[in-house]
Amino acid sequence: MIDLHTHSTASDGVFSPADLIRHAADKGISVLALTDHDTTGGMEEAREEAEHKNIIFVGGIEITVQWPTGEFHLLGLGLTHTSPELTSLIDFLAKARRERNEKMAQKLRDEGLDISFEEVRERFGTENIGRPHFAAVLEEKGIVKTRQSAFDRFFAKGRPCYVDRVSADLEEAVHAIQTSGGIPVQAHPLSIYVSWGKMEETMTGIRDRGVRGLEAYHPGARSSEAERLEALAHKLGMFATAGSDYHGEAVRKDRHIGITAGDRKIDDRFYYEELLPNLEAYRALHC
Repeated sequence: MIDLHTHSTASDGVFSPADLIRHAADKGISVLALTDHDTTGGMEEAREEAEHKNIIFVGGIEITVQWPTGEFHLLGLGLTHTSPELTSLIDFLAKARRERNEKMAQKLRDEGLDISFEEVRERFGTENIGRPHFAAVLEEKGIVKTRQSAFDRFFAKGRPCYVDRVSADLEEAVHAIQTSGGIPVQAHPLSIYVSWGKMEETMTGIRDRGVRGLEAYHPGARSSEAERLEALAHKLGMFATAGSDYHGEAVRKDRHIGITAGDRKIDDRFYYEELLPNLEAYRALHC
């Protein structure tokens, strides 16, 4: 069982990178990609722990990309290092995120809620703060009953504390991933809100801009949709990948490591030699 889309406390997950690897080992995962949002900060810690647990580790990232509709996230899978180009992009996104967080905190104060960006940052011990962290603090303080209700009331688009995010240019993100030894894969393609009638045309354009794979299987898709995306990926000569988008059950109770669309276990057919930094080690362990 494998998983090519997970998150740690380096972004908005519950487990530290090392604890995520230990949790994956307990659940029988043999290959794991750490794909934190707009950072590779947890990669080395996870890689070191993976060696102890005999898990094949795939370095990764999930970059927020500019797109006119919905939400476009670009996975970088198989990173061997963090190139100067990727470092520069991460720094740009971190600065934009800090500015957004400060604006969200101000909007919360405008709503009569005494919550500061510094408070949220200290609570989680990371600079990589986002809406889920604010939502968690609101839940802890009893202002909302659940994190989802915090989004519904304050942080969803159109709600009083929502602030537009600054995102990366697609070609720049693709180049940053490639210079870091990785493969660009579009995460959860349905989130860009393209109709099925326009899906092939849209994905063809994305492929032609350097994206080489589609995350066909994601918990946010139905089984029939995932199968349709996998068929489209093959038609366009792209990789079809699968992931859980796991952040920890405390964030999403319905998402579990190694499990994807249709509650399916993620099997080895979604793993490709190009993603594997040490193919011989993998074969020795799993073949």
